[in-house]
Amino acid sequence: MLPTDGVMCFPGQTWGKVLSKVKKAVVFMDDRCSESLHWNGGAALLFEAGARNIKQFSSFEAGGQNEPKAVFVVSTVLKGRTADIIKDIISLSHFQYCVVFTTVPHSLHLLANNVNADLEGNPVFEQFEEKLCEWMGDMNYTSEVMHAPVVFAPLTQHLHILPAFSDIFPLLEVDLQSINKKRPEKRRFGSLADVDMHSLPPELQIQIKALASALNSLFEFISTREESFSVGPMSRLIAGELANHPHAKNRRKAAPNKASIVFVDRTLDLTGAVGHHGDNLVEKILTVLPQLPGHVTDVQVDMLELTHLKQTADTEGILAPGCLAQSQTSINFLSNLSYSSSSVGSDHTDQLPMCIYEPWPMTLSPVQHCSFFGPLLIDTDHCSPGTPHKSCSFGDV
Repeated sequence: MLPTDGVMCFPGQTWGKVLSKVKKAVVFMDDRCSESLHWNGGAALLFEAGARNIKQFSSFEAGGQNEPKAVFVVSTVLKGRTADIIKDIISLSHFQYCVVFTTVPHSLHLLANNVNADLEGNPVFEQFEEKLCEWMGDMNYTSEVMHAPVVFAPLTQHLHILPAFSDIFPLLEVDLQSINKKRPEKRRFGSLADVDMHSLPPELQIQIKALASALNSLFEFISTREESFSVGPMSRLIAGELANHPHAKNRRKAAPNKASIVFVDRTLDLTGAVGHHGDNLVEKILTVLPQLPGHVTDVQVDMLELTHLKQTADTEGILAPGCLAQSQTSINFLSNLSYSSSSVGSDHTDQLPMCIYEPWPMTLSPVQHCSFFGPLLIDTDHCSPGTPHKSCSFGDV
């Protein structure tokens, strides 16, 4: 398998471990993992694997009387609020078999519990398995805890994002001041370039290390040794963590492929980040439309105008909104939507959005949702973006 093909396959492969455990189970998933699933096939992926139901990861949710198996998919360390929510859900249910997947590797669970020694096995996961049995009310019940890096969201063939790390923001001068306040005067940093990993807050350290671990998993899958470049203080820390990852050394020795990875602090190019030029159709869509609840990458489209329903208090919330994520065929076209909206011809503007009959990832219920990209994409039997056609009014789009 070529590295480029491996990058495309990897997000789906990470969900394979989860899919192998969801048969006849009710699945509880937090927002970050739900967003990754949203771009990797949606709720249909879990239902096709045999899941009975999919619910929000919340203390107000629980399994039914006839649902003895639960699968939890979370993007956080298994302690604190996350552990409390799992306990609440189990306490309100009648589970006899619980499986917990976390995107945070076991090594970072040791760090979160202030354990610096290299221990054999996965003691933190094993302790949590015992807690699960305790919460279920019988130590003879079955519980499993494992790591699955389900953090990649493939928007297109050439654009993958990691919604789970959307909170990571480049360091600013105000952060330098906060860090220096906690250090002796003689050991204070002169600039952001001097800041090291150990001086950062523990939560941020875990996020950066988890990001490096996810990237390392990708490079392991495609058998690639990376050459890292960084621009900016935060990027330098992330690149350093990837270079020092415990499994990276052996991987680089045996990997037959080679690739370069560039980390860039987005704050170094604020002109591009905050400029809303409206040069292409995708930018206008993402700017104008509201985000899907709990998402950072997709938007919601009001589909009421396509029906005969009148906009009243009684009809509010009846129709599920449309979104950008849909079938792989249409996702392939998303990467070609960077052409100017002024090029769109009038003979295509009367097309209606095409409906996709599959469970809508946000409500996680088997309802029909419509893709907003339907009317924006040119029919493949007519012409494709970048491919001129004699009878096409688009010309050289």
